[in-house]
Amino acid sequence: MPGLQATADFAYSFAFQPIVDVMTSSVFSYEALVRGGDRQSAAWVFDRIERHDLYRYDCEFRRRAVQLAAQMDMPAALSLNALPGALPQADVGIHSTLHAAEQAGFPISRLIFEVTETELLADPAQFAQMMQPHREAGVKFAVDDFGAGHSGLNLLAEFQPDFVKLDMQLCRGLDRHAPRQAIVRGIARVCADLGIAVIAEGIETVEEYQWLAGQGVTLLQGHLFAAGGFESMPPVRMPDRAFP
Repeated sequence: MPGLQATADFAYSFAFQPIVDVMTSSVFSYEALVRGGDRQSAAWVFDRIERHDLYRYDCEFRRRAVQLAAQMDMPAALSLNALPGALPQADVGIHSTLHAAEQAGFPISRLIFEVTETELLADPAQFAQMMQPHREAGVKFAVDDFGAGHSGLNLLAEFQPDFVKLDMQLCRGLDRHAPRQAIVRGIARVCADLGIAVIAEGIETVEEYQWLAGQGVTLLQGHLFAAGGFESMPPVRMPDRAFP
């Protein structure tokens, strides 16, 4: 397998799941999802990592995902999950990922670093300040699982990412759940005012897709469109019914 990476204890690679721009019926980005060498889940991988080694592996995963995306001639952006505490560090931080991208010939302007809301709460203003030079160079940032924590809107007051990814539990059955609809409408309005694009993940039904598209949320990810492809860019299925 071209992407298989051996470590001291286990082998791993990546699946790539598309994020679809339903306005253009095209792939906007592929999220790199770590997998075991025999396609085991991300949970299987992280069960094999000691806590004190998380930053080192986080760095290694980011570097290897970029290298594999370059080998695959990925035409879209690449979304990388990252621990925000690691990114500012000299040895395991964002510089190592950008260096890997430059070596592999993958444009840094097509890199999106996804960090979770809960991991950013320690000092989002300082994180934003430290990442600003990279944003000016074209690197983009997303807050993942937005809405799963308790301080999302306070977080956006200190750090305005390029994207927020709605937590999949907010999106599940959204077309028939009025309270979650009100929450998502509010998030979409705030993000529009701040110039932040919204991505909805975990989309499994046409009805969820239609409701979100009707609110102007047109970057969608989920099994309705494609599951992750192991070391591949899977074909995307666009639903027959588009906008309401």
